[in-house]
Amino acid sequence: MRIGIDARYLSHNLVGGVHTYVSLLVPSLIERANGAEIFLYADSKAPFELDVAALPPHVTLRILPYRNALSTPWLDFTLRKAMAADRINVAHFPANVGLAPAGAASVLTLHDAINILPLWEILRGHEKTLRTMAMMTYLHFLSTLSVRRADVVATVSESARREIVRRSGLPAERVIAVRYGPSPIFRRIEDRAALEAVRARLNVQRPFLLADAIKNPDVIARAWRRLPAPLQASYQMLFFSRVIIPPPAVREMVAAGHAQVLIRPSRSDLVALYNLAEGFLFPSLYEGLGLPPLEAMRCGAPVIASNRGSIPEVVGDAGLLIDAGDDVALAEHITRLLQDRSFRQELQQRGFARAEEFSWPKPADRMLDVYRYALSLPRKGRSAPLAASS
Repeated sequence: MRIGIDARYLSHNLVGGVHTYVSLLVPSLIERANGAEIFLYADSKAPFELDVAALPPHVTLRILPYRNALSTPWLDFTLRKAMAADRINVAHFPANVGLAPAGAASVLTLHDAINILPLWEILRGHEKTLRTMAMMTYLHFLSTLSVRRADVVATVSESARREIVRRSGLPAERVIAVRYGPSPIFRRIEDRAALEAVRARLNVQRPFLLADAIKNPDVIARAWRRLPAPLQASYQMLFFSRVIIPPPAVREMVAAGHAQVLIRPSRSDLVALYNLAEGFLFPSLYEGLGLPPLEAMRCGAPVIASNRGSIPEVVGDAGLLIDAGDDVALAEHITRLLQDRSFRQELQQRGFARAEEFSWPKPADRMLDVYRYALSLPRKGRSAPLAASS
C-alpha cells in the first residue's frame, strides 16, 4: 500500500485541534504502517515539525514550494499532481479539505460538519469583514467539494459522524468515526516538588479549578457567584487563554478577585496545571471531539462538562455532565467536587480508565483499517477497486 498524506499542517507553525490531530496521527501511522510506503506532502512556509533525519526508509517527505498567501489554495488543487507522480494507492487529507488524484482511493478527515453547513449559517457566526467572509466561503466550497469526491469520510466522534451524514447526504457506510486521544505528554505527575515549582513560577497562590477561557466562560462566572462564600474565599478559577484578550466574563472574574488568567501557557505548564487543578470545567457549546476533558483525565483532574455535541461520548461516566447554560447545576457540581474528597478521588480514577480507551496508537491502527476499507470500494466513476500491495 502506497499512502499519501497531506501534512501541510506540520509546516505552517499552527496550533489548535486539527494541528494536534495531524501531529499525533502522522508519527503513529509511520510507526504502525508495517509494509506500507508513506509519502508526506508539506510545503516550505515553515520548518517541518518532525525530525526529517529520523524518518524511516519507508517514509518519503515532499516539500512543495510556498511563495505567498495564494500558495495554500494553489496547493489545495495541485497537490494531487505530486501524489499522482508518486503512484499512491490511497490519499488521506486529515484537515477537512483535499482532492485525490484520479484512480487513488480518497480518505478525508472532516472534523465536524461546520464547513459543510449552508453558507449563510456559516457566515452568520463570524465577523462580517471581507477577509473573513472570503475565507469562510472558500472553505465551505472546498470542504463541500472534498466531501463529495471522497471515497470515505473519517471523522472524530460518533456525534460528528451522525451530523455529517445528515448534512452531506452521504451513505452512512462511507462515514466512519475514528476517535483519538491526547498526546502522551498529558499524564499524571507524581513529583510534587516539580508541580509546586510551576505553581510558584506562575504565581498561582490559591487552590483552583481550571478552564479554557473561550469555552463558554459566562456560565462559569454565573455559577461561581452561586458558590458558598467559604468556597469563593478558599478557591479561585484559573483560565488558560489562546487569545490575548479573554472574553468579558473572564476579565470580570479577574477584576473581582475570583480568577486568574494565563495567556498561552506552554504545553508543559498546561500539563502541570491539569495535575494541580481540583477539577476541570468544560461547559463548551459545541465540540467535534473535545480533547481537553481527556487531557484533564489523563492528568488526574476530575471533569465537569456540558452535554453538547460529542462531549458525552468522550466523558462517558467518568465525569459530570450539565446543560451548557445551567449555572445552577454547575454550581452544585463544583460545590460537591470541592467538598467531597472521596467523590473527587472516585471521579479521578474513572477518568484515568476512560482516557486510556482513547490512547495512541489505537487511532492509527483504526485509520489504517479505514485506508484498507477505502481501497476495497469501487472508485467513484470506476467499476472496480484498485489493487494494492499491503
